[in-house]
Parts: sequence; structure tokens; C-alpha cells
Amino acid sequence: MAEIIPFPVAEPASPAEAQPLQPLWREAMGSVLRGARQERGDRLSDTAKRSGVSPQYLSEIERGLKDPSSEMIAAVAGALDLTLLDLTRAVAERLAPAPATAVLRAA
Repeated sequence: MAEIIPFPVAEPASPAEAQPLQPLWREAMGSVLRGARQERGDRLSDTAKRSGVSPQYLSEIERGLKDPSSEMIAAVAGALDLTLLDLTRAVAERLAPAPATAVLRAA
């Protein structure tokens, strides 16, 4: 029978390489925008029409596939009754690392 030889796993060259990848801003922003739209009960086409973008483009923004201009971000946020400050805070909260939780050990 054949012997299975394990594939060697390379060690990270630096501590930075060992860190998990950070989510992209556009992905977090798209997720916040989609959540705000769904919370309002809007269809993609409703929000797209109010913001002046195509439904396809808005869908790509929400999925984190596009890097929209600041004007586009403001238009979509405005169509969802969000200020840029509200949107920025929500995205920052999403990107912030989760606080460490205390572990309670039973005796």
C-alpha cells in the first residue's frame, strides 16, 4: 500500500502575515447599506430610483463589488435617510474588532 506523506505547511514569514485579513471598507459599507434598505422594507429598485443609480449598480455596491465615489455614497445614504456620519459610524462599528469577553470558570 502507498504511504501518505503530509504536505509541509509554510510558517508565516512575519507576524503581519499571521493576522487574518481585514474586511474591505466597501464590503462593510455595502452590508450596512443593504441592512438599512431591508430594514426600511425597500426594494432594490426603490432605493436605486431615489438615489439616481441603476439597480444593478446599487446591487454591486451592496455586495461590496464596487468602490463608489463619495457622491454616489452620499446619494445612496440620502435615499435611505442616513447621513454620511451615520453611515460611517455604522461601518466603523462593523469593522471594529469584537471586544474580548471575560471567561468565567466554575470551581
